[in-house]
Amino acid sequence: MTHRLNTNKQFMLGNGILAFAVIFVVVIFVYMSMRLQREKQEERHFIETYTISLVKGFTGDSITLFVNDSLIVNKTISEEPYTVEVGRFAEQSALLIVDNNTELVSTFDLNEKGGTYQFEKESDGIKQLAKQ
Repeated sequence: MTHRLNTNKQFMLGNGILAFAVIFVVVIFVYMSMRLQREKQEERHFIETYTISLVKGFTGDSITLFVNDSLIVNKTISEEPYTVEVGRFAEQSALLIVDNNTELVSTFDLNEKGGTYQFEKESDGIKQLAKQ
C-alpha cells in the first residue's frame, strides 16, 4: 500500500465543484427570469379609453386635468360640455381635476375597463355624475 487515496480531500473537492455549479445555475435562472419580466412589461399595451366630460359649471374656469401623474389638459374652459378622451396607460388610474383659481384638487378613481365619466361643478366642489 504505497499509494493511498485521500478520499476525504476528493469528496470535499467534488462538493465544492457541485456547489459552484448550483450557484451558477441559480444566477443564470434569476438573470433570465428578470430579463423576460422586463421585456414582458415593456410590451404591455392597454386598449381601454376614458372619456372625461366636464358638463356643467366649468365655463370660464381655468382647469387642469391629470390622469395619474400625466398632464392631460391645462386650459380655460370656454364652452360646455368639454370632452377629452384618454387612453389607459397604467394598471390603476386616477383622475385629478385641479381648479387653478382656488387650487382645489378633486380626485376620482377610474375603472380598469375604461368608460365615460361626467363631472359638474357646484358651490361645494366637483361632483361625479352617475353613469347612464
